[in-house]
Amino acid sequence: MTTPWNHRCAQRMQSMKGSAIRELLKLTENPDIISFGGGMPAPEVFPVEAFRAAADRVLAKQGKLALQYSATEGYRPLREWIARKMAQYGIESAPENVLITSGSQQALDLLGKVLINPGDLILTEKPTYLGALQAWRAYQAEFATVPIDNNGIQVDLLEEALTSGPKFMYILPNFHNPGGVTLSLERRHKLIEFSDRYGIPIIEDDPYGELRYEGEHIPPLVVLDAERFKNRHGRGVDDNGYFDGIAPTNGNGRAYMRGNVIYLSTFSKTLAPGLRLAWIVAPVEVIHRCTVAKQGMDLHTATMNQLIAHEILTGGEEGDDFLKGHVRLIREVYRERRDTMLDAMERYFPEGVSWTSPTGGLFLWVTLPEFLDSTELLKMAIEHKVAFVPGDAFHPHGDGHNSLRLNFSYCNPEKINTGIQRLGKVIEQAIEEQSAGTPVLHTAF
Repeated sequence: MTTPWNHRCAQRMQSMKGSAIRELLKLTENPDIISFGGGMPAPEVFPVEAFRAAADRVLAKQGKLALQYSATEGYRPLREWIARKMAQYGIESAPENVLITSGSQQALDLLGKVLINPGDLILTEKPTYLGALQAWRAYQAEFATVPIDNNGIQVDLLEEALTSGPKFMYILPNFHNPGGVTLSLERRHKLIEFSDRYGIPIIEDDPYGELRYEGEHIPPLVVLDAERFKNRHGRGVDDNGYFDGIAPTNGNGRAYMRGNVIYLSTFSKTLAPGLRLAWIVAPVEVIHRCTVAKQGMDLHTATMNQLIAHEILTGGEEGDDFLKGHVRLIREVYRERRDTMLDAMERYFPEGVSWTSPTGGLFLWVTLPEFLDSTELLKMAIEHKVAFVPGDAFHPHGDGHNSLRLNFSYCNPEKINTGIQRLGKVIEQAIEEQSAGTPVLHTAF
């Protein structure tokens, strides 16, 4: 007799849903379909030869170490490199503030495991990254949302949402996924002020921060938070080795980071997503808790991957300059693809459709006429061999029916132009069918 398994599953599975993007990628394996759905980097910019050479050097010089188990926190030289990298942005941290994770998705899951109790309220932007929603629904979180506009989260609407008592805020300040917008400096200061006033921490997710194509760098939230903390507490280390009696040092006279912000980033967008290497930068007590949680998950992130990444970043003829040069290449390629998509949308999209114009990152956000439903539109689009992600996947409460996300990093300019032309025709057809009384529309509840 076959044993029925559905009723044996944990209650948390009732709130867990499959990733819309993962399902869409299966649908678009057909090479004839031009997909703007995934958040994939362009494979043409992967530094394949640099990886090959780095792997050879690692195996020749550190083969036994690379093939062995390692510390849960991560390969210390790589954590030291990340701490130095963070210092370039003004983030004062030590290796003890860094945890290497198996991709940013694991970082989100670890933070959910450490911070979220069933029923806890999490405040997100509207829309927000669907991977965070998927990770935290597993811990039975509830969500409050504050909408974004072209300057990021609308902080004038934030205070009312904060009075509902969220456990933390989840913010993507740079080249938002899915919105493509960037949080202005003025709003960043205001957000940090609210976080401090209400004692509600922020998880700052910054996978695209280095992929800026125009404009000036804006300080991360974690930097502004640290500045506010120092202004209030000072910055001296006392005779007992404490940061004004608050935070212990790392033994080298340098204080561990403190404050209300946990910072996440990744090598997926600058080196390669197949590495599955990302990191959390946080106060030591958060890192400790996440380390314990990670031990029960996968023991540690792949040793070989960490050593190869560190060798690419510090070894070879270019040494520390490799990443700078490689990021310049990525910026040039993606800037061209972004411009191609924006130009094509101007030519092929009908009136009544609007979109964001990102200054970096991988995505832009499209808003359709209110009467259209992007989930139904996707069915038509697949028939015309073009794909995107419907907007409701990025809304915790399932709204956003007349919106969609487009990725511009993966396809070359020729495919982008062809795909946008196809999508423009699909949208135009849907509008015409609605006008003729054959709707591809959202049905109000």
